[in-house]
Amino acid sequence: MTFLAREADRAFRSLRVRNYRLFFVGQIISVSGTWMQSVGQAWLVLKLTGSGAAVGGVFALQTLPFLFVGAWGGVIADRVSRRRFLVVTQSAAAVLAAILGALTLTGTVQLWMVMTLAFMLGCVNVVDLPLRQAFVMEMVGKDTLTNAISLNSVIMNGARVVGPALAGLTIAWLGIAPTFFANATSYVAVIAALLMIRSTDLFPTVPVARARGQLRAGIAYVWRNPALRTPLLMMAVIGTFAYEFTVSLPLLAQFTFHAGAAGFGVMSSMLGAGAVVGGLITASRGRPTGRGLGIAAIAFGVLMLLAAGAPTYPLALLFLAGTGMASVTYAAFSNSTLQLNSDPQMRGRVMALYAVAFMGSAPIGGPLVGWIGQVANPRVALAMGGASAVLTGIAAWRSLTKKATPASPAYRTSPRQPAPAQPQPASQPS
Repeated sequence: MTFLAREADRAFRSLRVRNYRLFFVGQIISVSGTWMQSVGQAWLVLKLTGSGAAVGGVFALQTLPFLFVGAWGGVIADRVSRRRFLVVTQSAAAVLAAILGALTLTGTVQLWMVMTLAFMLGCVNVVDLPLRQAFVMEMVGKDTLTNAISLNSVIMNGARVVGPALAGLTIAWLGIAPTFFANATSYVAVIAALLMIRSTDLFPTVPVARARGQLRAGIAYVWRNPALRTPLLMMAVIGTFAYEFTVSLPLLAQFTFHAGAAGFGVMSSMLGAGAVVGGLITASRGRPTGRGLGIAAIAFGVLMLLAAGAPTYPLALLFLAGTGMASVTYAAFSNSTLQLNSDPQMRGRVMALYAVAFMGSAPIGGPLVGWIGQVANPRVALAMGGASAVLTGIAAWRSLTKKATPASPAYRTSPRQPAPAQPQPASQPS
């Protein structure tokens, strides 16, 4: 076997698992549909209002639930059968997309309707995201978790290129409404995959019985465990200041390099292409280490700083491709570290806090980065994100390189053996 063949075999090894392979194909279709709706929704709001602020406001409404109630999504994720409840959340998202499509097609859509549906979708995602993140572990187990998460990032970034392109063609030929109907239909692929998954091949977690104080218990559990606390705090900082490319890149394209909308599109494509390559490289590696997570954060920040200071547009594109590679490596390592160090019956709450740090920071970081880019300079806005990643990686280095204590000795190794019951955290008043 040649070197390239061996690397390819390692990069795609989680696809040997039938259940994950079904889920993976469903995700490819569904995420492309999600990007189509994202573009269609932005275009619809712009058409209704002519306001860029309104476009940003609708996006903020969609992420706002993560900021305020995101942690509760993890409580629900730990209480239910994750596969069955994913069918519910995916179906709900499909219905919301279909409603938006129908309103747009009939010409009755108004801004408040789009805002309401965006907020409702955000509420669905609050539960859906930790469910999906934790369910990956149930499909593939510990040994191939990082590989599966990395391949999932490849889907997200590949669809980031394909989805908007499909949306643009659809809007030009058929109008805005079909982008919403296409997204509603795309959820069928994931729902079908979930229904076809064999339960006997899963690594299931026994659902946690409903009790008072479970959210507080989850937060306390994370805070007591440095292997969880440090990566979450890192993501809270880096997510707020560094992952705001939808705000910083348009400013950099327009006011720094005077490249216009086409230039912004190329910058986004380079970032996405780098992320796809980075995801494939990360997928071929083994389990993440604390040292690897710290290096990934620092590398992410350094490449952002280089992109911010690039004297020419082509050089900026080169550094943005590198930024995309490092950003996916950091996110995949962070996600894997949290899941591998979480008790199975706490995993939903841990991943919900990860979603709060990553997604819930957007309503805070987006406006702040945009304000700095407008008042100071777009380079400063991008450099601030890079500096935050470098300084966070350095500050967390000592904690990351300490030997971690395994958090879940009872995690089983065979998908066909019943999962042992886990001791429940002491019930605390809400």
